[in-house]
Amino acid sequence: MPVILPVKGVSPKIPEDCFVAPNATIVGDVVMGEACSVWFSAVVRGDVNYIKMGNKVNIQDGVVIHGTYKSAATEIGNNVSIGHNAIVHGCTIHDNVLIGMGAVLMDGCIIESNSIIAAGAVLSKNTKVEAGSIYAGVPAKKIKDISEELISGEINRIADAYIKYSSWFK
Repeated sequence: MPVILPVKGVSPKIPEDCFVAPNATIVGDVVMGEACSVWFSAVVRGDVNYIKMGNKVNIQDGVVIHGTYKSAATEIGNNVSIGHNAIVHGCTIHDNVLIGMGAVLMDGCIIESNSIIAAGAVLSKNTKVEAGSIYAGVPAKKIKDISEELISGEINRIADAYIKYSSWFK
């Protein structure tokens, strides 16, 4: 069974159509949208600040989502994929975004819509990612504008695939 716990009297809100893996952890002030999934060994920790996610968000294996006490909540838009072992900490992710495996997003980052954060990228505090761009590296920098093919071929494809994958466990 997943660990789903209240913190200071506030329990996670998880719609019935979401998939939560048996060893995932979701605690505190977490609000999930429809058709979301939280995969194996992922931790969504809304204990020190809130975490809000839109519809069709997939939090893949080993991801950690957290915030900073009294200063940095985490907000995630619709149609967002957060790749295996990424860390999303106290930042804002808009709609239609792909966060690559092992990426690290620090407090105050803003990831605008239709963007990709490459695998292993590290976004330092308060980095702003322009809509329609790809960021990579350590520290992450813009490497190019995103094409329509990448929006449909990667961002949408992965988000849709995770809807299918989660149905296998229901």
